[in-house]
Amino acid sequence: MTTPSAKATGVLKPVLSAQDALADIPDGATVLIGGFGGAGNPVELIHALIDQGARDLTIVNNNAGNGDVGLAALIRERRVAKIICSFPRAASAHAFTEEYQAGRIELETVPQGTLAERIRAGGAGVPAFYTRTSVGTPLAEGKEIRAFDGRDYVMEHAITGDYALVKCLRADRMGNLTYSKSARNFAPIMCMAAKCAVVQTVELVEPGAIDPETVVTPGIFTGRIVHTPDAVQEQVLFEQGARYP
Repeated sequence: MTTPSAKATGVLKPVLSAQDALADIPDGATVLIGGFGGAGNPVELIHALIDQGARDLTIVNNNAGNGDVGLAALIRERRVAKIICSFPRAASAHAFTEEYQAGRIELETVPQGTLAERIRAGGAGVPAFYTRTSVGTPLAEGKEIRAFDGRDYVMEHAITGDYALVKCLRADRMGNLTYSKSARNFAPIMCMAAKCAVVQTVELVEPGAIDPETVVTPGIFTGRIVHTPDAVQEQVLFEQGARYP
C-alpha cells in the first residue's frame, strides 16, 4: 500500500478502500473520530477499524456511541482502552456503560468547548492553554490553576492523534474538503491535529472542481481518501436495530 507523507501538499492523495486506508493503524494508537452524535459520523471507517483488529485504542470523540453500530460497536468489541469525550452517557449508550462499569475502559470527560479547543490547539502546535471552564469542579482536580486579572483559570493540554477518521461531503483528488452543514463539526480540527487523516467522502471530484473559496479543510491536512458514495447514516442503522459486525 502506498503511504505518502500524511501532510504532503500539491500531490494527488491516495484513494483507497477503507480496509487498505486503515491497515497500518497499530495497537495503542490514538484515533480522533469526527461526528456529533450521528452527524458526520464516519460509520464505514469505524466498521473497517473493527474489522482491522487494532486494540487498546485511545479514542477522541464527542460522545461514546449509540446502539450496536459505529463507535458503540468498537467499544463493545473491547478495542478501546480509553475514551476522551464530552457526552459518554446516553439512553442508547449501553456498550460504553457496560464496559465502564466493568472497569474495562478509561474515561476522560472534557467540556465540549474545551474538547474542541484542545484539538484545535493540537493542530496549531499550541501545547496548552488556560480556560475558565471547569474551574472549581471535579474536572479541574489535579490540573494547574493560574490567576489572570484576579480570576482563576485551569490549564488544559492540547490533544493530538496518530490518525483521524472523518467524513466529508466532497473531496477532490488533492484532498481539499467540504462538508454538509453540521456534519462538519470536529472534522476540520481533527484533520489538523492528526498525523494522518483518513477521510471518507460521499463525492470525489478532480482538482479544480471545488471553488477554493468553499474549501474548509485544505489538502495539506488530508492523508488518505476513501470514496463512499452510498455512505450509511448511524441514526438510520440505530433505528433499524442494526448490529455490527
